[in-house]
Amino acid sequence: MENNAADGGDAVLDALTAAAGVAPGFHDIWGREYAASDETKCALLQALGYRVDTEDDRRAALEFANNRPWSRLIDPVVIIASEAGPPAVDIAVADGRDGLNWTIRTEDGSELHGQASRAALPVLDRRPDIPGRGAVTRYRLDLHATLPEGYHQLVIDDGGGPDGGAWGETTLIVAPPRCWTPQDTTGDARLWGVSCQLYSLMEDGDDGIGTFSHLKRFATDMARAGADTIGLNPLHSLYPVEPAAASPYSPSSRDFLNPMYIDIHAIPEAGAADLAQLPVVGADDLIDYDVVARRAWRGLEAVFAAFRRLHPEGGGSEREAAFKAFRDGGGEAGAELQARALHDFALFMAIQESKAGDDLSSMPWWAWGEAFAHPEAPGSRAFAETHAERVHFHQWCQFIADEQLGDAANAADAAGLRLGLYRDLAIGVGPASAAAWADPQALVRGVSVGAPPDLLNRKGQDWGLAPLDPLYLRETAFKPLIQGLRANMRHAGAIRIDHVMGLMHLYWIPAGRPADEGTYVSYPFEEMLRILALESRRHKAIVIGEDLGTVPEGFRDRMTAAGVLSYKVMPFERVGDGLFKRGTSYSPLSVCTFGTHDLPTVDGWWSGRDVAWRSHIGHHGSEEDRDADARSRSVDRQRLIDALVDAGVWPPDRAVDIETPEPMSQPLREAIHAFLARADSCLMVVQIEDALALVDQMNLPGTTVEHPNWRRRLPRAVSNLAEVPSVRGVLDTVASIRGRHGVGGENA
Repeated sequence: MENNAADGGDAVLDALTAAAGVAPGFHDIWGREYAASDETKCALLQALGYRVDTEDDRRAALEFANNRPWSRLIDPVVIIASEAGPPAVDIAVADGRDGLNWTIRTEDGSELHGQASRAALPVLDRRPDIPGRGAVTRYRLDLHATLPEGYHQLVIDDGGGPDGGAWGETTLIVAPPRCWTPQDTTGDARLWGVSCQLYSLMEDGDDGIGTFSHLKRFATDMARAGADTIGLNPLHSLYPVEPAAASPYSPSSRDFLNPMYIDIHAIPEAGAADLAQLPVVGADDLIDYDVVARRAWRGLEAVFAAFRRLHPEGGGSEREAAFKAFRDGGGEAGAELQARALHDFALFMAIQESKAGDDLSSMPWWAWGEAFAHPEAPGSRAFAETHAERVHFHQWCQFIADEQLGDAANAADAAGLRLGLYRDLAIGVGPASAAAWADPQALVRGVSVGAPPDLLNRKGQDWGLAPLDPLYLRETAFKPLIQGLRANMRHAGAIRIDHVMGLMHLYWIPAGRPADEGTYVSYPFEEMLRILALESRRHKAIVIGEDLGTVPEGFRDRMTAAGVLSYKVMPFERVGDGLFKRGTSYSPLSVCTFGTHDLPTVDGWWSGRDVAWRSHIGHHGSEEDRDADARSRSVDRQRLIDALVDAGVWPPDRAVDIETPEPMSQPLREAIHAFLARADSCLMVVQIEDALALVDQMNLPGTTVEHPNWRRRLPRAVSNLAEVPSVRGVLDTVASIRGRHGVGGENA
């Protein structure tokens, strides 16, 4: 559909599309323009709740969209810039109203009051005939109050008029302009860390997947080697009834942890449980998630039974009280919402496994019937009562997972990890997810999120994720966003937001259509960015935006102004003629690394392992395409050597075979990391797979069963990783340039 014109030139449809935030088209990463077809526009508008079947439908929908801001006194949420002084809000007042009172209930429980006369307010605009309201005038209402950063409620009433009572209400979010940054944490702009895929960590003799205990050991050892942070894959809950659906970027919930990461034997009550009969998984190079899941659930059930025996409900033990406090939201901000969210998540888990049966077959929640369509449905409520203990079991799994993750974070901090753990937030959840069931209105059905044609897939990508409804976000004062940020900033000093352009817009694809037949839908970018800054500063967590792929013009500048770190991946950092950029050109407010979970490792890139994989699974259209990729990689190898020589980290007279490369040498591996360590980025990250000289990448985009995605174990025990010669060489190289900040090191 490249360069196609809009099918009908429908002016009403185009106006409705613009009012709804649906883009008329898009450009790909090479700058080629695509126009969205009328079919695509209509499909996305229908997904957003508009009727567009006929011309009359479209006109009515356009009138409704244009009148929405005038249909109520005040928007459901108002973002206030904390640096802007006393707040002001816009109100749309129907004729016949005059005096008004306002009350602000602040986050700390105090109240502020004021009143105003309509005649004294500045007029902004007027509409003569709004359905259901008549003539409406928009005014600016100054709230003569000093509000702290945070979440407050504004209630406006009519000043005791004949109708009496509340007139309008909104959430006031007072938010700062910038996120927490590394300089706020340390005052040092030369930090570094090591990333890993948690599931891949192992000890000799292990037969499961990596656990929070493995993370504790890995993080403390890396801290002692000088690292400032540990980067992790998303720790989100996945699908217990479908264990093979193991992508951490396609979660069931972003707000809760994956219980598979629990170290069963490290739970305090494990000694009182019968764990001798747990099935053996096997310690193959690749993880069998079906067997892992069966073992983990049996073990967790056995330990939960022991927990109940040792700490009966209402028994008054310290552990039972801690579990109850966790269920009740921990006494933190938004505790009631957290408690409800945890209950609904656990209820989903319990219902889902009961519907799946012993074979752990997948069944989407919409196939459960109307009685189980959401948490408040009759069948769901009845199930919660009759299976309360199973719901408590899944709540307890989250309690244990949170406890073990917190223990790993605390141990790493004590070992000298100055930025703490660096967690990853996926861009969305699947349509059959716990999140979609718990809040069906929050997610849009009939479309999926993806990307237009880019370097990773020339036909575009469909990630199979359900997008958040941008209107619902504002109607709920951004509750889903806030909950997700809080959950993933917990026990962390940094958070990486996958596909951070989603704060501005997401590429939506109508169900059943190819990935290149979508278009972008806008989100309330400035408001979401302010909330991100507020939560970042509250949690003292730096924010890293994964800004790879097709990035809107001016987007990176806006993110930099907001204190969000850009993501610099060395193979993508080029100048116009294909040469590698100098590291001194990298933005100081960025994190630099060689690759990601979706890209080849250092050794895999050098050897062309990714090119071979794409050829093997048929991603190359022809032998000519494959040969062109191989030649391009040969040219890039020479460009890489030139960049290393230019940076002074590789001798100009040291010959390297770029045509038929041998496996990468350790000196070259260290030189690449020296190049990155010298970059101006305030944070540099080493992938443990690169330091281990692994050839295969963890995930190959565009594949499912063709490539063993998310299944590879590291070949060395976590307790020995820091002493593996290739790892030691890379870590020492980086530490010598960036500085040793761990307990066991010296400042360079």
